[in-house]
Amino acid sequence: MPIGINPPLIYHTLEAHFTKGTALSHILISILLLVTLGCNSPLSSSLKQAKVSERESELLASRSKTSTSAKDEKKIPAKEKEQDKTAAPVVITNSNKSDSVVQEEILVAVNSHIITRKSFQQAFEQQNASLYRQFSGKTLDEKLSEARAKTLQGLIDAFLLADKANEMGLSIPDDYVESNIEQIKKENKIASDEEFERALKANLGIGLSEYRKNQKRMMLEQQVLGREVYSKMAVTENEVRAYYEQNKDEYRLPERFRIRELVLPRGTTPEEKSKSSTLLLDIEKQIRDKKSFESLVRMHSVSPTKDLGGDAGWMNKGMLRPSIEEAALALNKGDISPVIETARDYYFVQLIDREITPYQPFAEVKDKLIVKVQEPKAESAIEQFMNNLRTRANIRYMIPKEQLIKG
Repeated sequence: MPIGINPPLIYHTLEAHFTKGTALSHILISILLLVTLGCNSPLSSSLKQAKVSERESELLASRSKTSTSAKDEKKIPAKEKEQDKTAAPVVITNSNKSDSVVQEEILVAVNSHIITRKSFQQAFEQQNASLYRQFSGKTLDEKLSEARAKTLQGLIDAFLLADKANEMGLSIPDDYVESNIEQIKKENKIASDEEFERALKANLGIGLSEYRKNQKRMMLEQQVLGREVYSKMAVTENEVRAYYEQNKDEYRLPERFRIRELVLPRGTTPEEKSKSSTLLLDIEKQIRDKKSFESLVRMHSVSPTKDLGGDAGWMNKGMLRPSIEEAALALNKGDISPVIETARDYYFVQLIDREITPYQPFAEVKDKLIVKVQEPKAESAIEQFMNNLRTRANIRYMIPKEQLIKG
């Protein structure tokens, strides 16, 4: 029986593909860019961002009429459109309240949106600053060109997905966005909006108001992919269970064990040390004589577990001091270790029980499993969906694409 899709998991699937460096990295970048930059869309009144003057609109309009009508352009293959629709640079002029004038060069027009050199550079730097620290020389040049291509395609795809969401009449309620932001604050132990805004400005360079808008855009993208791609990729319970059984080691819990401990202080003064050594020898003899270890603990241990007979309960591997844990895990069930010396104490441990292969229950990891099963199907399906959007779109390069990628 097909299993329904959990929309919040879509982003994680895209993220997984992005880390693998697949073609889906363009789509993930489009989502990330919406989160960090917002849409640079002065030609779209619905987005209500920086507006282009009538003269600027005329410039773009004149570019769109160079060789064919919009109706005819839809019939041109995507590759041909990219080559033929490269034009001389277009510059937009924005005036702020102080009457200062800022000119921005338009690199690409995507339907009714534009990508300026400033927005492209800002997106590129935010996504790829680490490349300069990781590579140098020819390798760095190659990595930068690859990163520019991904960033550019990501910006284009962001606009295409935003337009598709508008076409589908999708919307995200404000209270849903607020709920998501509150969850982010909770997970990061941020108490107030003021503290959250400071964190946003320090890490993303944007304020809370802009972040809200960008969160809404990201959620719209998730809705588009959920309805247009993932809803058509249902998987069955049997497929999910089969994946779980075949890849069970991925869901193995840390090894658990349970010990009983007897702790003796070494002492600090010569008298205390002598007394402790004498008691230690006596305990070792009683252990050899098969005296009940639990009773020895209750009589002599100084550990907080003394009243429990030394039972420290279940613990995951890696929780104990290495010397004690190694001694405990070298034992068979019921066996008692030789004395373990630390700087302050003497330890004896008895292995009560051990679970070598515990796994997370199927029900607890089912959502993650669904994503895993969908991943092979998702890669080609999303790329095909995006290619269809790109083919239908009116994408115009004001500067040759190869030049933008080369830098």
